[in-house]
Amino acid sequence: MGLPDERTDRAAGVLLATATGDALGAGYEFTAPGSDAVIDMIGGGLGSFAPGEWTDDTSMAVAIAEVAATGADISTGPGLDAVAAQFVRWYESGPADIGVQTSAVLSKRPASAEEMRSIAAAIPGLKGGNGSLMRTAPVALAYLGDADGCLRAARAISLLTHDDERAVEACEMWTYAIRHAVLYGTFDGVREYVAGASTGARDYWTPLLDRAERGTPADFPNNGWVVDALLTAWWAITTTDATGPEHLQRALEQAVRAGHDTDTTAAIAGGLLGARWGASVIPARWTRMLHGWPGYRAVDLERLAVRTVGGGDDLEGWSSSLPVD
Repeated sequence: MGLPDERTDRAAGVLLATATGDALGAGYEFTAPGSDAVIDMIGGGLGSFAPGEWTDDTSMAVAIAEVAATGADISTGPGLDAVAAQFVRWYESGPADIGVQTSAVLSKRPASAEEMRSIAAAIPGLKGGNGSLMRTAPVALAYLGDADGCLRAARAISLLTHDDERAVEACEMWTYAIRHAVLYGTFDGVREYVAGASTGARDYWTPLLDRAERGTPADFPNNGWVVDALLTAWWAITTTDATGPEHLQRALEQAVRAGHDTDTTAAIAGGLLGARWGASVIPARWTRMLHGWPGYRAVDLERLAVRTVGGGDDLEGWSSSLPVD
């Protein structure tokens, strides 16, 4: 799918801002930085990450994007099998940090998407962690021309590891919103998704989104749970001054200041912020530091994002939208 320059920048921003939020939050994970804290790429955290190094959030998003960039339909069949295989490949690299639920599934090394879904469905207890929402951003890039396909793929990929309807709805909502932001440059996709959802989903999510827009992180403190993770990201986006592109930086910092699962909530916020504002507005002091599995840096994420939109099209000659200083 060919895109004009501003949409190309926004598409590139999806993966790049996901990784930026992820790496920004990594050093503050399960702390409470507070409203006056200076937020920066400090590294550390649960995985002893280097400054600018992204975590499992971005690595799993990359795994999805690498398959989508081949032109495969990642919602079903061989394309979905390939996504499952990429998850296992990443797991076998020995990641420094991985969610409990995701690890429980991938440690079985399932050989297909169907097997992976079956393992996820058989896990007992609560299964609504934020691990499928954190990686959903690149799904939107693969289906910019197909809203229904976007939702199908978001659902299918969420269910690979998270057999939970709220997790599925969260992934559908956020992926739909990212697609809308790349195409139209607004955050309206969140409410548009909810308006068109089933009555049950609409009645569930509408008051929660309202609360996020006028509340504080104390209203949704368990952001390891997918619902509170989405609300934390939405709070950071909607309660921060959005009158200009500086909104992206400010909102990412706010997501980190919310505390707890800071890398994941900032990664989730980053996918939508990058889709709205583009890669070119992310501070260069951050993008210069970005790196992570599988040996990528910022420019590799940009190129992967645009290849995902292109579905394997030849993009030779495409130039980076990263700022030079």
